[in-house]
Amino acid sequence: MEPTVKRTKIINDPADLVPLLQVFNSKLHSQVFNEISAGWKTEEELQEITGKDVSKSLDALKQGGLIESRWRMPEPGESPVLEYRTSYNEVRANFQCTMKELSELIMIAFSMDESLRQMAEKMEKEIEGGNASLVNLSRIFERSPTFLKGVAKRSHNIVVKGQRLEITRER
Repeated sequence: MEPTVKRTKIINDPADLVPLLQVFNSKLHSQVFNEISAGWKTEEELQEITGKDVSKSLDALKQGGLIESRWRMPEPGESPVLEYRTSYNEVRANFQCTMKELSELIMIAFSMDESLRQMAEKMEKEIEGGNASLVNLSRIFERSPTFLKGVAKRSHNIVVKGQRLEITRER
């Protein structure tokens, strides 16, 4: 059995809290995280343990950058299958932001408000139109760059690249 991961996730941008807070706000996501903290497990094994479909949990953990995957060597005559484990077992936060920005990021992480999804869609349209700069988007939407990064981190279609946003090509 391989030793468990001994790496620390360093958070330098407060917007990186959004996917973490979203993941650990879900009982199932937390359970999946705890299971793969103990070692490599396939999606099927996780479903057997939890009794639930874990595909959304794995997606959320991937989006948060919390898991890694590899191909499990199959038995003769079987197909290889992906297995997962956690990428980190500790976290260190090193950032500074205003209390207003922190409260906005917490709201973004936990909100079920439809307006955040709509804002993400409007941001996608702007990015597709060539307007990917956080500074420009901040002027257009009259929101702080930190707020917009938080919305982007929540979205499955937008990725933050420094001070620019891009549409993901994975989906």
